[in-house]
Amino acid sequence: MQKKIAIIGSTGSIGMQTLDVVRAHPEDFRVLAITANRQTDKLIDLISEFRPEYVGVRDEEQAIKIRSAIPFPVEVGLGMEGLIAAVTWTGVEMVVNAVVGAIGILPTIVALEHGNDVALANKETLVAAGELVWKAAAIGKSQVIPVDSEHSAILQCLLGNEMSSVQKIVLTASGGPFRGYTKEMLQHVTVSNALAHPTWKMGAKITVDSSTLMNKGFEIIEAHYLYHTPYDQIEVLIHPQSIIHSLVYYQDGAVMAQLGSADMRIPIQFALYGAHSRVKSAWKSLDLATLGSLTFEAPDRETFPALDLAYSCGRQGGTYPAVFNAANEAAVLAFLEDQLPYHQIVETVMRTLDAHESIMEPTLDQVMEVDGWARNTAARLIREGRAFS
Repeated sequence: MQKKIAIIGSTGSIGMQTLDVVRAHPEDFRVLAITANRQTDKLIDLISEFRPEYVGVRDEEQAIKIRSAIPFPVEVGLGMEGLIAAVTWTGVEMVVNAVVGAIGILPTIVALEHGNDVALANKETLVAAGELVWKAAAIGKSQVIPVDSEHSAILQCLLGNEMSSVQKIVLTASGGPFRGYTKEMLQHVTVSNALAHPTWKMGAKITVDSSTLMNKGFEIIEAHYLYHTPYDQIEVLIHPQSIIHSLVYYQDGAVMAQLGSADMRIPIQFALYGAHSRVKSAWKSLDLATLGSLTFEAPDRETFPALDLAYSCGRQGGTYPAVFNAANEAAVLAFLEDQLPYHQIVETVMRTLDAHESIMEPTLDQVMEVDGWARNTAARLIREGRAFS
């Protein structure tokens, strides 16, 4: 029987790779709903191929273009209402959240409360609203299944073992394109430099986050919520080859590691099958004989302070992680638009956090209000030139 899925953010990197998995296993999956914020022509091609019942887009102009291009009946919705309709569409059993940014928070919570499992690639959801996500999952008796290669790896290393036997979780990071750089060298980084990731092909925002190690900071907070693990038991290790995707150390001295090619379709497929089934696929397997050596090193936390900032925000809790995320989104956008130098991205986040008074145990409305405040504050600091020394 086919699993009925909705994909929000279908034209992005994770969305398109999810559809690759669906193409490879048409007997197991049926796409009932998809959404896209832009790339309307690509979306029209996907609608024609997968014939979903529901499509969500940004605005009416896109909706008109889709209705005129698609010869069969399909319902089209707009904006956030369109996202909510997609994740709760009749018959949907699993939602793949492949959108980028805090816009993914509300659809995740609604989907979970509705009883739909969520294959989560949207880091911002757990970073900004981790406690609320688990409350929603409890209400809907639903599951959050991580799509990120690192968290998928951790999940696979934990299968069959008790969390009480875990000594620590280790997230691996490639180190990005600027591994080995000094602070002075980072002052000359361009957008094209930052988008040249050495091992993974990702969207612009997450690629920049990977280069600052902000992405790994988000994953630290995600790991805390996904595996109910104290921050003192979560570590980061630089592994430039991106072959070992993460590790779990056990109390008895054993270390479990998950290895695989740098191909997101592998963890996506694992998540779509409910993280309990090994299904044959066309994705490339590792050839260990040709790999050469695998190397590891400690992260340079002085040059890349995003890691320590993540630990600090996570430990303080409240709305600090939401500000951490939102300010970074604003700063990365400004960098990509040549409005902020690369080396001032993390400093912009720090200064925004300094201006914030945290709310403990926030409601969803408070999280979203703080999200807006943080974006506006970061944007103002950038405009006024106060975000850097």
